[in-house]
Amino acid sequence: METTSWPYFDPDYETIGMNISRPRVVVDNDAYDDATLVKVDSGNRHGILLEVVQVLTDLDLTVTKAYISSDGRWFMVVFHVTNNKGCKVHDEETINHIIQTLGAKKRKECPSAGLQRCPGQSVGVESIAQHTVIELTGTDRPGLLSEVSAVLTKQQCNVNAAEVWTHNTRVACVVYVTDGVTGGPLKDKKKLDQIRDLLSSVMGGDGERRGAKTDFAAGITHTERRLHQMMFADKDYEGDEKSLCFSRLNDKRKPIISVHKTNERGYVLVNVQCRDRPKLLFDTVCALTDMQFVVFHAKISCSGFDAVQEYYIRHVNGCALDVEGERRIKKCLEAAIERRYSEGLRLELCTSDRVGLLSDVTRIFRENGLSVTRADVSTRGDKAVNVFYVTDASGNPVDMKTVEAIRRELGQMVLEVKDSPTFFRSPPHEPEGRAKLLTGLLKSSERFFYGLTNLGWRSTLIA
Repeated sequence: METTSWPYFDPDYETIGMNISRPRVVVDNDAYDDATLVKVDSGNRHGILLEVVQVLTDLDLTVTKAYISSDGRWFMVVFHVTNNKGCKVHDEETINHIIQTLGAKKRKECPSAGLQRCPGQSVGVESIAQHTVIELTGTDRPGLLSEVSAVLTKQQCNVNAAEVWTHNTRVACVVYVTDGVTGGPLKDKKKLDQIRDLLSSVMGGDGERRGAKTDFAAGITHTERRLHQMMFADKDYEGDEKSLCFSRLNDKRKPIISVHKTNERGYVLVNVQCRDRPKLLFDTVCALTDMQFVVFHAKISCSGFDAVQEYYIRHVNGCALDVEGERRIKKCLEAAIERRYSEGLRLELCTSDRVGLLSDVTRIFRENGLSVTRADVSTRGDKAVNVFYVTDASGNPVDMKTVEAIRRELGQMVLEVKDSPTFFRSPPHEPEGRAKLLTGLLKSSERFFYGLTNLGWRSTLIA
């Protein structure tokens, strides 16, 4: 990769960025009938876009449109958001949480009181003081989750929460456990070392080629952000012969991604077209951040069931993009989008929590020939609320007779069958006039942002 000089920045924009010492957050329910507007003005720094998107995602808000601009030392973004029912956000607690969290000058100033997050993010951000966090990566295989949970049960560990993703024959898992006796984190070093050795053996399987990893996390962990990082580090986007064959069989749901160099300020234009779904923006921004790209301008839109995302990016070190770099961007974005896609039938389990519950449930799945392709395990009070996506051992749809047999064993009211999600490919179309499009985007964004500042919005400037 060749090193190029940084493009010229308008001094007026530099001054604006320097004057924004504290983030300014505006939440408006009057401008549009179908969405709530969330606007953030702030000094610019690497990673700020991901932080903002992560806050909205954790509140289970869907971004239907977005305009992002962060050239120079300033950052400005406008989101059109709805709640999980597709309606505007009127809940005062949610609105105040957005304003206080995004308006904090530093992330550590964010309110620590936890607002109820979406079901898939029930763990969200957890402190190491409350749990022991175990991170696992390796090659996926039928029965793996059952083997992992069996090891933890034998070591008298209670699984309070866990999330498992599989993609391209790889698996990543974040597990939150407590001591089954004390109810707190594991503190016995000998026991921790023993658990690490046992889990490493399980994850290694029969001759792990690419290397399995078992680690204990330190500090604060955001589950879904960490899963993206783990799978990226594991290079799940590369795949192998088996995963490529699977990918061809499921080509109808694959996103359409194009990467082009532009003559405008050294930007690289990335266009993503795919089926819209919750958390799509979070997943793509995670991928760009993991690849060390900075988003300078972006436009996000959703029409019906389709989503179009357009990013103008540069690498953080200013390196020019070569052919291999373009290929890598496409593969990494494609992987980030597909990781959350869940193959198989969705099963929801809700019952009283106890030590060994996950081990028992996954053992029954394995004994009946089911393979878990994704799992979201959580506890709410004294209840275990678990979601599993399952196929047969060969990756084919599950025979419903098998499911009914499992339900009879676990209890009809304990295990419920839900429809599995299906994402289909949108008709391809290439963006036209890319150089003109960038200029138009910059001008329209400037007019849009200027118009917003003149609206009679409810806004709060955090002191």
